Amino acid sequence: MSKTVIAKYSVGGDTFEIFVDSDMAYDYITGKRTDPMGPLQAEEVFTDANKGERASQEKIKKVFGTTDIAKIAEIIMKKGTVPVTTEQRNKMLEEKRKQVVTIIARNSIDPRTGAPHPPQRIENAMNEAKATIEPFKNANEQVEAVLKKINVILPIKFATAKIEVTIPAEYANRCYGLLKQYGLKGEEWLSNGSLKANLEFPAGLQGEFFEKLNSFTKGSAVTRNL
Repeated sequence: MSKTVIAKYSVGGDTFEIFVDSDMAYDYITGKRTDPMGPLQAEEVFTDANKGERASQEKIKKVFGTTDIAKIAEIIMKKGTVPVTTEQRNKMLEEKRKQVVTIIARNSIDPRTGAPHPPQRIENAMNEAKATIEPFKNANEQVEAVLKKINVILPIKFATAKIEVTIPAEYANRCYGLLKQYGLKGEEWLSNGSLKANLEFPAGLQGEFFEKLNSFTKGSAVTRNL
């Protein structure tokens, strides 16, 4: 049976509400569903759903920039709050926590060594610093607050790796796709068939990149930091 709940989104002193199916809305905000219309139980936007007070089209247009109910439902479910069970909330917290850890691990280094921090080290620092995660807030939007918390415990710095790679002719073509995956910024095909390329990507991915590059070229590629 459908369990209808009220999803709410507040901005500038105004509140907008829609009726959604609890389970389907949970699947949508966790990425298991992609259609925002699926969870919607009524194609109406309210200022007070319990009282049946509808929001005016003028107010909706001003706040959301559209009167398209699908786009409005997407914003309310992704940026607002949806009542969920304790089990659902715990799952969301765990998933959002993993996302934050992944973002930090991919983009940061230890300023003392220049090496990336392993995800487990970051997670341990978050636990020690008691860094809080919001289940309904975008992971990227939470990174800065988490960094401020853990930086006291774990020296950490967001950085970008800029690397020049020279790949022997026999491996150049097969490596081209790899280079594009890691921020190919410029390329030069040398007279001997070798490929010289400039890359720019999050510093935390250096270990992963060098491992793949060495595998593709059997350790024959030459690299230098720019």
